[in-house]
Amino acid sequence: MTQKTANLQAILDNHLCTGCGACAAIVPDTIEMAETQDENRRPHLKQALNSFTEQKIQSVCPSLSASTMPDPKSILESAWGPVLEVWQGHAVDEHIRYKASSGGAITALALNAIERSGFHGALHIKACKSDPTRNEARISQNRHQLLEGAGSRYAPASICDKLHLITGAAQKTVVIGKPCDIAGALSVARFMPEVKEKMGLTISIFCAGTPSNSGTSKLLQRLSPSKPGHLLELNYRGDGWPGKMRTKWQIGNKIERQSISYEEGWGEILQQHRQWRCHTCNDHTGEYADISVGDPWQTPRQHNKIGQSLIIVRTERGRKAVRKAQEDGYLVIEKQEPNILFDAQPNLFSTKGAVWGRSVALSTCGIQAPTKTKASFNCWMALPITAKMQSILGTIKRIIQKRLRHAHPTKWLPKGYFSR
Repeated sequence: MTQKTANLQAILDNHLCTGCGACAAIVPDTIEMAETQDENRRPHLKQALNSFTEQKIQSVCPSLSASTMPDPKSILESAWGPVLEVWQGHAVDEHIRYKASSGGAITALALNAIERSGFHGALHIKACKSDPTRNEARISQNRHQLLEGAGSRYAPASICDKLHLITGAAQKTVVIGKPCDIAGALSVARFMPEVKEKMGLTISIFCAGTPSNSGTSKLLQRLSPSKPGHLLELNYRGDGWPGKMRTKWQIGNKIERQSISYEEGWGEILQQHRQWRCHTCNDHTGEYADISVGDPWQTPRQHNKIGQSLIIVRTERGRKAVRKAQEDGYLVIEKQEPNILFDAQPNLFSTKGAVWGRSVALSTCGIQAPTKTKASFNCWMALPITAKMQSILGTIKRIIQKRLRHAHPTKWLPKGYFSR
């Protein structure tokens, strides 16, 4: 992605950190991941870094790693990375399908791996038990536990700092996360054989960017109760497709619920609060994972109706997992032509092209940027001329507005900040 910077602080100052937690995985005695207000989770020092720990961090940080993807041979590969097969379908279990963000394919795949393939469990993101505004990575070993994490979590989260949870297991584990989480986990696995041995399957969600905790605060203002109360639940998706954003509050001895549409919650609030690093990301669809899953937005939507999942098989290991879930009766899927991805996710295609222009603008202004990949350039070339110009000129405007040439002090958040 970019040339190695001198130290962890330079990664943070140059807005290159994704918040994946790979650094905390490789030097857990030195770094822990903590919550910030305006960005994703960030590495927090427990003790001073030395040259040895700095080198270990640089060895695993996905923002500093060169891309291992071969040069793309087509616009399809440029836009979506490795594509062996594309499927559309849903979980056979109707409750899983209804609770999920779209069709429940990720939950079904993980459950099949646990129940039929002898996997120890699945490492994935759930709402924190003590604070529903926060996310935490935990191991699920059964259907009930997996359902606790069904549905999107549009707030900061990291998987890699919890990879130690899989190393002590007797069997392999499914690892589920955002594209940057999977890239970070695979990077850690290259230097920690015990992680590589136990990471039996990787599944990535499609990701349009991670809203910050300030976004959560704005969302809760819209979903606040009639009187001050204690927040019990915060759900972003699920209970239908695409589902509503919902809160559940305890007010005295009564329960009050609030909800807004997905379009209002994401389109009007949360997407305005994505960390800057997400705007320069070359991978929004989990190109390094075995399997990637997202929304088939080309399908007409009916609110509160159960949905479907769009599944990209990227590796032979992923192909075997999908076929087994189908054969074992966990997934109902129908094969699609790969070009359906352009219709299903046009915004992610245009975003990947815009990233090349944004990187040009950053470099021109003397700011360190992720490496400009050939894949991103190919997508940029496919954009209309107005979109090409906007990717560059709009970024220059943001550089000024967001003061990206300057390092910003980290605004750490205390626990329980949102619950009220």
